[in-house]
Amino acid sequence: MERLFLAPRPGAQPSAEPDLDDLMGLADAYAYPPREAGPYLRANMVSALDGAAHYDGRSAPLSSEGDMRLFGTLRALADVILVGAETVRQEGYRPARARDAFAARRAADGQTPAAAVAVVSRQLDLDFDAPLFTDPLTPTLVLTGAACPGPRIDAARAAGAEVIVAGEGTGIDPPRVVRELGARGHLRLLHEGGPRILAQFAAADAIDELCLTLAPVLAGGDSPRIMNGPVVPGPARFAPLSVLEEDGFLFTRYIRRSGPA
Repeated sequence: MERLFLAPRPGAQPSAEPDLDDLMGLADAYAYPPREAGPYLRANMVSALDGAAHYDGRSAPLSSEGDMRLFGTLRALADVILVGAETVRQEGYRPARARDAFAARRAADGQTPAAAVAVVSRQLDLDFDAPLFTDPLTPTLVLTGAACPGPRIDAARAAGAEVIVAGEGTGIDPPRVVRELGARGHLRLLHEGGPRILAQFAAADAIDELCLTLAPVLAGGDSPRIMNGPVVPGPARFAPLSVLEEDGFLFTRYIRRSGPA
């Protein structure tokens, strides 16, 4: 199958097609906009051909070696990895790790050795004895609403997490999440779902870019789509940036389209 790679974004010079084995080539191809442009939220998800975001409750069975290389590269470029509490529990999330291949790149950009993980949770019903909180290179963040129970906030802080209130009531406000993280210098944001929380960000027009891996498998069942929540007004229109292929997996990339659809 022909592999296609397009220019990184409108107005930029075309780039050579990166090889999924070439981590630095991928890093260059997937580079974030300059920090002067402000916070930029990229989402990264995987889906079966029939739209399923999970198989047997987890995304790992839909992944591949190429997908994991891209997954690691996108993490290595980010300041913060956003993820919903349900996904943390289902997938057994651990802290992002430092990777030697990206150490110099991150240091030159003023980044910490590894991205922080930021967990979105209404009630902070999280295991604060898990490695995500006890063993991170960069302290884990938790984002919640103003009505979150005080004892849970105290428990999160006692575990070393930074608590960020980013909404009224029990929920978060996606644009406020982006603003709050940006105010703390976290401008390169990577959203890893799950489907319900990602749908909230999409409905609030808070997603700048979507990286979607399409796995050449059928999952069936009652798995959610990559977004399973509020209806997106419009619907929002995105423009394709690139398509890469390896072992039948398609690695697609889209950015939010400006102007009329």
